[in-house]
Amino acid sequence: MSSWLDDRFENNFMISSVDYVFNWARKSAIWPMTFGLACCAIEMIASSTSRFDIARFGSEVFRPSPRQSDLMIVAGTVTLKMAPVVQRIYAQMPDPKWVIAMGACASVGGPFNSYSVLQGVDKIVPVDVYVVGCPPRPENLFYGLLKLQDKIDQMSVARRPTAIRLKEEMVEDFAQRMQVAQQVKEGAVSEIADTHGA
Repeated sequence: MSSWLDDRFENNFMISSVDYVFNWARKSAIWPMTFGLACCAIEMIASSTSRFDIARFGSEVFRPSPRQSDLMIVAGTVTLKMAPVVQRIYAQMPDPKWVIAMGACASVGGPFNSYSVLQGVDKIVPVDVYVVGCPPRPENLFYGLLKLQDKIDQMSVARRPTAIRLKEEMVEDFAQRMQVAQQVKEGAVSEIADTHGA
C-alpha cells in the first residue's frame, strides 16, 4: 500500500521558493505600455511585427492603459514639456513596474543638448535598462528585454522592485540648471533683438 502511495504522488510535487515562482511569472509576461515619443517608437512598433516577433519574450501585449502595464519603454526624446506627463504615467503604473530607456535621446538626451530636452529620462523616473542606438533596432530592444528578465530573476518579494531611487536634490538641481539655461537663452534673444533693431 505504501509503495502505491509513493508512486502516485512522487511526480505531482515540486519544491521551489516563492521568489522563483513569482519571478518566473513576472519575467514571462511583461506587458509594455503603448507609449512612444519619437523615432525610436517606430522601431518599438516594428519589434511587435511578425518579422521580429516580440511575442517570443511574452511581451506582445501592449496595453493601452498604464494601470494594466508593468513596463514603460521610453522610446524617443523627452522634452521638458513632456516630462511631467511621463512622471504621471509612471506613477499610475502598478507595482512591480520597470522602465527601459530606449535610444540615445531617452538615455542621455541624444544629439539634442538644448534647454528644452531632458538630458536622460532617469532624471524623473528610475530606469532599469538602457538600450543604446539612434534609433536602436528591434534586436537591441530584445537584448534589453532579456537583460530586464535577468534583473527580474534576482528580485525578492521582500524588497521593492527598483531599490535605487533618485535623490530629491538631483531633481531640484536639474530644475535650477534649466532655469539658468532659460534665462541665458532669453538674454541671448534680447541681445539679438537689440542688435537687429540698431
